[in-house]
Amino acid sequence: MKKLIVLTAIVLIFAGCTKKHEISLLDVNNFKTEINGKQVSLYTLSNGFLKMQVTNYGGRVVSLWMPDKKGRYEDVVWGYDSINCYVDNKSERFLGAALGRYANRISDGIFTLDDVTYSLSKNDHGNTFNGGEIGIDRMVWDVNTVNDSTIVLHCLVPDGQDGFPGNLDITMTYTLTFNNEFRIDYSATTDKTTVCNLSNQSFFNLKGAGSGTVLDHVLTINSRYFTPIKENLIPTGKFMNVKNTPLDFTSAIVIGDRIDSDNQQIKNAGGYNFNYVIDRLSDNELEWCATLTEPSLGRTMEVWSDQPALQFYVCNSFGGSTDGKYGATLGYREVLTLGTQKYPDGPNQKDFPNTVLRPGDEYRHTCIYRFSNK
Repeated sequence: MKKLIVLTAIVLIFAGCTKKHEISLLDVNNFKTEINGKQVSLYTLSNGFLKMQVTNYGGRVVSLWMPDKKGRYEDVVWGYDSINCYVDNKSERFLGAALGRYANRISDGIFTLDDVTYSLSKNDHGNTFNGGEIGIDRMVWDVNTVNDSTIVLHCLVPDGQDGFPGNLDITMTYTLTFNNEFRIDYSATTDKTTVCNLSNQSFFNLKGAGSGTVLDHVLTINSRYFTPIKENLIPTGKFMNVKNTPLDFTSAIVIGDRIDSDNQQIKNAGGYNFNYVIDRLSDNELEWCATLTEPSLGRTMEVWSDQPALQFYVCNSFGGSTDGKYGATLGYREVLTLGTQKYPDGPNQKDFPNTVLRPGDEYRHTCIYRFSNK
């Protein structure tokens, strides 16, 4: 009998250890609802290596499963387990969401275009952040097509929403490719001259959602310059070399090594929250931007894009008081983002890349997150 009890205990322990590493998809029924007269649901994509769940509310990536070097799966993005938490969240609004029509910040919620000044909705200490009070993250997107590995989403952002001019027509495609990539393709047109800068804010932890700090992750960024910021996270309009600063990730660096340095820029941001200027070889080609690695489990994520910049943010706003998926809480510095983009406050900075979109032109943007488990 004693041997039987010991054997049973071993089996239970083994089962508990392995269950954590099995793919456990979120319940579609927790996402089926109607918002503003439009149907919301949850969609599952797979390519045999990655498995991802997406909701058409805000084009949000809700889960993304990948194996480690031993083949054990974890969900490596933060999110919530029901649509109600996204709609009525009391913590991070932008988890996994599409961002726009202007991702990142516009200073004082105002810009001038063709001699017309536009006043925007302000949602970040007097600034406009990630599109304003509504943005594209609080819109229900149409699902144009969906299959095993691809979903095509569409939304029409009306003229005047959040103060921006023009009806902005956006198509966004999420694809899990057979190169173990999560690929995002954006395209947009307008019927009135406007500004456009789209992105995605998936929060990553390559150990798995709810598995502790990301300060032990190792990061390389293909960038020698960043855009320095004021205390309100608005760019000064200048450029600063990363050399001899704690913002230098031109070679692989453990993220936590210098995040609390006495550097004034680090103090202004409360850690890492910076726009890096990518060392591009061309204007429009897909090029390598960054590599993130979690050494103990071997999970690696490369970021590729055709955009001029990358926003690197280690989340300082979560304090462990808000529940996420799987019964875990959103903890301090337990996730990070690497979002490809144009520069923050681009409409107000004459030396920053052009962000204007005119009728007859097309905004295009591709971002690739390439995963491996060496």
